[in-house]
Amino acid sequence: MTTATATANASRWSRFRESFLWYSFKRDKVAIVSFIVFMLIAAAAFLAPLLAPHDPYDLATINIMNSELPPVWMDGSDPSFPLGTDAQGRDLLSTILYGTRVSLLIGFGAVILQAALGILFGLLAGYLGGRVDSILMRIADVQLSFSTLMVAIIVGAVFKASFGNLMFGEIAIYLLILIIGVAEWPQIARTVRASVLAEKKKEYVDAAKVMGYRTNRIMFRHILPNTLSPIFVIGTVQIANAIISEAALSFLGLGMPETQPSLGSLIKSGFDYIQSGSWWITLIPGLVLVVLVLVINLLGDWLRDVMNPRLYKG
Repeated sequence: MTTATATANASRWSRFRESFLWYSFKRDKVAIVSFIVFMLIAAAAFLAPLLAPHDPYDLATINIMNSELPPVWMDGSDPSFPLGTDAQGRDLLSTILYGTRVSLLIGFGAVILQAALGILFGLLAGYLGGRVDSILMRIADVQLSFSTLMVAIIVGAVFKASFGNLMFGEIAIYLLILIIGVAEWPQIARTVRASVLAEKKKEYVDAAKVMGYRTNRIMFRHILPNTLSPIFVIGTVQIANAIISEAALSFLGLGMPETQPSLGSLIKSGFDYIQSGSWWITLIPGLVLVVLVLVINLLGDWLRDVMNPRLYKG
């Protein structure tokens, strides 16, 4: 089999896979509802400057006298604050919109970093084998022995103690992307390595070697496209995990500061006010976080079932 034939077959398989995904998606009501809910949340979050009634970053618009106002369906509410306000007097709807955007940016950014590292190390380990494979996989084993939260807590605490809260707040979003991304790359690397070990034994790889193609071209242009399906599945689940990790760190005080709202920092900011009756400050952002993570996980489950013919029953 020539490389041109293999490329054509791969292209036809890609078109079939796309049509098959669309066909199975149309037949799965749970996937459709999950996708619609996710797109609504994501669109609202990234259009926050246009949709939010107030700007939570503009201190001139925040009045401490408006703190802990209840949602509009409760007595004592203010119609200009549909979901009420938090302890600082910020409009809760606006902070949720802006906070969801931050959480999604951290989730997607961390997974992109995970994928970049995991794909690179997985390709090198699987294709080159030998000492390179042993070294990279031992590094992955050591990395997997530490939980993401433990690594993030240690790095975040050391950075915060060394450089102070002000500097930490300025780069918190980038630091969280780096910490969560670096902590989770071994899972993708192991998956890519397993796929590469199976792909490099096929005829199109031998044909590419005979034609004199360089190792980089064989790995990235021929083997990599055939290993992307499991990466999409893992990546979808990892987005939800990254969002949960950010929320957990923010709740512990090692994530986003309260001045830069995320779903985790919003939950933390209202936790101390539950006993006083201001339950909405924590509960409403918590519900948004639960729904967001749930729909992402449901989409990941659907992708896993569809891309694995042993599981798919459609």
